[in-house]
Amino acid sequence: MLKFSKKLLYAIEAVTDIAYNSGGEPVQIREVTTRQGVPQRYLEQVMQRLVKAGILKGVRGPRGGYLLARDPNRISVGDIARVVMEVQETAATIIPEDMANGPIGQKVIRPLWTEFQAQILVMMDDVTVADLTTRSFRAGIPSEVHSRITYSI
Repeated sequence: MLKFSKKLLYAIEAVTDIAYNSGGEPVQIREVTTRQGVPQRYLEQVMQRLVKAGILKGVRGPRGGYLLARDPNRISVGDIARVVMEVQETAATIIPEDMANGPIGQKVIRPLWTEFQAQILVMMDDVTVADLTTRSFRAGIPSEVHSRITYSI
């Protein structure tokens, strides 16, 4: 069933945090959890899935962490949702098997729910990580990138 689970919301938050705070440097998972208040146990599994899907890139070593694997304009919220929820674009089951079993449920409600899911994913595909970082900036959220900049003459 398409729902906005904690894991999905945390993953979107984490990817946005990495895009917003990396400045080209890897962001460690503990930095994300500290800034966003996201439990690390939720993120560890999700981050590996996002790496495998080509959304994030893992960097090993003492200064390692995560970077975006592609331009933030080319990563949509829908991309993240599909990875986290393991939803394919042609998702089949979105209503639990024990619900909507009658004739109206099977011939009307289930197809309607499938349409809803497709529409929600299209809407999610229209929002990029770059859009979310712009919204973060406009909301006045401080970025770690700005604190690392040093001015010298």
